[in-house]
Amino acid sequence: MGYGFVKTAALAPKIKVADTKHNAGEIIRLMKEAWEKGARILVFPELCITGYTCGDLFLQELLLQNAKKALLMIVEASEGMDGLFFVGLPLEVGGKLYNVAAGFSDGRLLGFVPKTCIPNYSEFYEARHFTKAPEEYAFIDWQGCKVPFGTQILFSCRNMPALVTAAEICEDVWAPDPPSVRHALCGATVIVNPSASDELTGKESYRRELLRIQSGRLVCGYIYASAGEGESSTDLVFGGHHLICENGAVIKESRRFHNETIYGELDVERLLGERRRISTFEAAADAPDYVVVSYTMKQQDTPLERKIEKAPFVPGRKEEREKRCEEIFTIQAMGLKKRMEHTGCKSVVIGISGGLDSTLALLVASRAADSLGLQRNCIEAVTMPCFGTTDRTYQNACELTRKLGANLREVDIKKAVTVHFKEIGHDPAVHDVTYENAQARERTQVLMDISNQTGGMVVGTGDMSELALGWATYNGDHMSMYGVNASVPKTLVRHLVRYYADICGDEELSAVLLDILDTPVSPELLPPKDGVIAQKTEDLVGPYELHDFYLYYMLRFGFAPDKIYYLARQAFAGDYEDEVILKWLKTFCRRFFSQQFKRSCLPDGPKVGTVAVSPRGDLRMPSDASAALWLDCLENL
Repeated sequence: MGYGFVKTAALAPKIKVADTKHNAGEIIRLMKEAWEKGARILVFPELCITGYTCGDLFLQELLLQNAKKALLMIVEASEGMDGLFFVGLPLEVGGKLYNVAAGFSDGRLLGFVPKTCIPNYSEFYEARHFTKAPEEYAFIDWQGCKVPFGTQILFSCRNMPALVTAAEICEDVWAPDPPSVRHALCGATVIVNPSASDELTGKESYRRELLRIQSGRLVCGYIYASAGEGESSTDLVFGGHHLICENGAVIKESRRFHNETIYGELDVERLLGERRRISTFEAAADAPDYVVVSYTMKQQDTPLERKIEKAPFVPGRKEEREKRCEEIFTIQAMGLKKRMEHTGCKSVVIGISGGLDSTLALLVASRAADSLGLQRNCIEAVTMPCFGTTDRTYQNACELTRKLGANLREVDIKKAVTVHFKEIGHDPAVHDVTYENAQARERTQVLMDISNQTGGMVVGTGDMSELALGWATYNGDHMSMYGVNASVPKTLVRHLVRYYADICGDEELSAVLLDILDTPVSPELLPPKDGVIAQKTEDLVGPYELHDFYLYYMLRFGFAPDKIYYLARQAFAGDYEDEVILKWLKTFCRRFFSQQFKRSCLPDGPKVGTVAVSPRGDLRMPSDASAALWLDCLENL
């Protein structure tokens, strides 16, 4: 597996209350089964060796002694099994009884973590039997060895430094000041929670949100294993509701009332990267009041089962995607509205090409005008046909403008560009970068001059994917007075336009938008062949769905290119050959570094998501930084 991933499991044996021998057998069976499936961090429920619902049987010497014998059996059964395992049991220390989680690995007990918050309200009466965890850890005797006992224990993996685990138990996470907060600040990237949470109406959703949010605020992985069928039903029912969360997301959840095992792969490298990025996550430089116990976990060769989404910028569920699109439209429109109010401009000038980006910009400008109470004819939509313009895109640009109620202007720039070629001594038969960029710069000049003419501002149309690749003409389409699409990736642009087509309520407008969606992405700077677009962007720089994937994982989490390649192979298996993924990843890294100078002088524009390339906000990067390390990493794959 590698690349910072570790497979984890939450398990609930079907226990018999107070039958420690039976329970140990079930725990061992499930432990071996999960380990053979590649899980290396295993969490069993609270007090699962005896059962949580023993009541006053916890005060029986016979039960306590047999619980220790059962733990010994379980620990011995783990010999030869690398990883980290947690089971719950009652343990007497210094004449007091504690509710503990025992952590062990490969036949060796590593430590006991006692419960801090002992509930004694409603259906809970744990204080009748158990003592809260002591303030400081100590070492106690276990089979002739000294092992740590206390809440301040970090379980550190020797050959995976990013994997540091700590434990809290059930009620601990429901308390105002959970131990997991201190654990995370002292270096734990994974929190385990052996629990026995009974089922009540409405409690499931609260529990899920509590754990999801806790994993997010602590930027950690959180493995929660809850007691299930087998516990006494005298007064309560336990559903075995397991959850595995990572940084604010539930990555795996069990069905209740089934005692099932769930598996989830945590990316601890991603968690560390996120903590580095968040300056308010004030981790301790060291943890002098903690004891660190180490174990070894061999490199796994099991395949990654975690689903890697192809489009990380785009929600998979339709309802969430529609909500995201509406939110982004609103952010874009409100940004433009504020700029229009501040400048007092009388018009908005947009170069409209019949392509996706300018379509989105025009839709945003329409919404901004509506919010200001202005007529949409304040929008100057300028179509500027030249050598590469096709009838399809021209007609779509004109029809879209008319349907939205904007003012349509047509400025044919062929003559002006031809004169310019003559003045600089360029042969128009040579279709090189000069031939292409002269058209882009002429269009920008036209837009700027019309904005002066109308007392308006030029709204940029370029998207974030183009900016990441530098796929823009410097001081051409690269420049505007406000770039509404500057932080919208190409894969999301498509969904925004599709969303508008679905909600606009105008069949003719919807038909135009759908045809624009069906048109190949092109700058249309080279003459068409038989009236059809000859210059397709993705043939030249690569598929945008790949580049957006690379961009997301490079900027959002700071992943190295070899890890991005690993994830892309998982996400796009069956869509692209490995060689194709690698080829375009090299292209992305090379262009991303070499084109930073264009991003260093970007116009203002609203941030809409967690990834952005504004030099004033999210990407303060030297324009002359070298890509050598990134390219060497890929060459060495």
